[in-house]
Order: sequence, then C-alpha cells, then structure tokens
Amino acid sequence: MSVKQSDEANKSTRIASSTELNSWKRGFTPQAEIWNGRMAILGLIVVLTILLVSNLIFSG
Repeated sequence: MSVKQSDEANKSTRIASSTELNSWKRGFTPQAEIWNGRMAILGLIVVLTILLVSNLIFSG
C-alpha cells in the first residue's frame, strides 16, 4: 500500500466524541455495538457473581 492510499484510507475515518459513543442509538450502529459489549460484560459479571455466591452458600 502506498503512502497516498494510506492517507486516503485515514481520511474516511473520523474521531467520535464520547457523548456520541455513549448515545443510545438503535440499529446496526457503532453505538449499539458498544452498548452490546457493555451489556455482555455486565451479564457475565452477574452470572459469575451468582455462581460464586451460590457455591459459597451451598458448598458447606
């Protein structure tokens, strides 16, 4: 890839502000992907916490 092609590729991207990334937009948008990831991690933490607490309660 030449330098000219690299510069053209970089011009198509733009920096998004934090308020734009945190906005709640529906559909297949970057904001929806960010919230999907956040909710997935939250769900994983909740499930692991429930498993840990139930293991401590019912193991002994």
